[in-house]
Amino acid sequence: MSETPLVLVSNRGPATFERDESGELVASRGGGGLVTALTGLVNHRDALWVASCMTPEDAEAAAEHGGRAFGCNVDGTTYRIRLVESDPVAYDQFYNVVANPMLWFIQHYLWDLSNAPDIRSNEVEAYELGYKAVNDDLANAVIDEIEGDDAVVMLHDYHLYLAPRTIRAHRPDVFLHHFIHIPWTQPDAWRVLPRGMRQDLFEGILSNDIVSFHTRAYRRNFLLCCRELLDLEVDEQAGIVRFDGREVWVRAYPLPISAESFERSAKRATVAEHEAEILQRRREHLIVRVDRADLSKNILRGFTAFDLFLSQHPEFLERVTFIAHLVPSRQDVPEYQEYLERIEALVAVVNHRHGSTDWMPIQLKLRENLDEAIAEYKHYDLLIVNAMFDGMNLVAKEGPLVNERDGVSLLSENTGAHEELGEFALSVNPFDIQEQADAMFRALTMEPEERRRRAAGLKKIVTARDPGDWVDDQLADIERKRATLEPA
Repeated sequence: MSETPLVLVSNRGPATFERDESGELVASRGGGGLVTALTGLVNHRDALWVASCMTPEDAEAAAEHGGRAFGCNVDGTTYRIRLVESDPVAYDQFYNVVANPMLWFIQHYLWDLSNAPDIRSNEVEAYELGYKAVNDDLANAVIDEIEGDDAVVMLHDYHLYLAPRTIRAHRPDVFLHHFIHIPWTQPDAWRVLPRGMRQDLFEGILSNDIVSFHTRAYRRNFLLCCRELLDLEVDEQAGIVRFDGREVWVRAYPLPISAESFERSAKRATVAEHEAEILQRRREHLIVRVDRADLSKNILRGFTAFDLFLSQHPEFLERVTFIAHLVPSRQDVPEYQEYLERIEALVAVVNHRHGSTDWMPIQLKLRENLDEAIAEYKHYDLLIVNAMFDGMNLVAKEGPLVNERDGVSLLSENTGAHEELGEFALSVNPFDIQEQADAMFRALTMEPEERRRRAAGLKKIVTARDPGDWVDDQLADIERKRATLEPA
């Protein structure tokens, strides 16, 4: 395995380009947690990373290198990348019609099925001319880069369900591994899609040798889909689907955070500056949530539960502040624009109902600032993670790691993190507003000894593994699976 070329494939890559004041193209860190998770792999294994061009400057950087792979240094890490430019119209259809919202909504149970989706020729055309085209663009770049090599290709997420089939058609000898970072829903959720499209997507995914998820629950759902939607032979106990004369392994690898690097970040001077402001303004109790303003994060129900908590426990008026640190997300999608407007409107209602001249119950921060978020993590009494469904949710791990007040975690049972952390969190049904309000009261009145026990339990789990362990587990299974494919 150590000598086998390794190729990582994702929609967003580890570097994106912009022009500095002198007009030179310079690389900066690509967005998203995937880059963080895989950087450790790049640091100790030579790997090529194939990804889409996100900006015109990305396309210029790719053109400067003749469309081939090239090296670049970002924050002390050297990446070997190939940026793939797709037709802009095709990419828009791929990303804004099919991947988001269609697949994202299916995989987070977000569709209001009495009203949407209405799948017509526009969506089918976006799938055929957009989603397929961009998947083929990335797959063909991989095929080009591994010509003649016995490679391992590790694909990532819901953007690339069709790319494995294209790669396998050209290179049946190449090992394909696919990690899906978002929830995998049960069979009925997938019946939203036209049968042909659904079949196409599943056949693409099953072209891999290993298909991976964050949790055992999502692994079970995928196996159930293969049985019920495709009538395939499935061994649920062994995690095997038999498809097209092959055995596809289905596995779960929970993603940890890098405790060492995150704790190092918590000591930055800029974090301390934000801490000083928080401590100056905080009341007796502090509730915090840090999220993207995404429909799946269940932000409205969290605020409604807080509203109910204050109504039922008026003794907490002017004694508790709820900091909601939200990063606006996908504002080019109408549903997300409307959601952000509803968030702001509900905050105004709650603040008007319960606030006073010198105290607003909810402090809404609509911006991306990691140092500020870390400062909030360090001083909360209660961390809210009440997502409707989530692939993992690393906030649930980051907060307890650096918190200094034996803070309590309110954790949705539908987050991937719940499989690991549920024992030491206050587990809630994300749709039960009364249960969430009761959990807020329980957290803020909990005895110190129970707070310490829960906080210590969370921290022990969070620090037990790091992203290197996560990668090593996958590479070990790849090695085992490859051994079963070698001729006797």
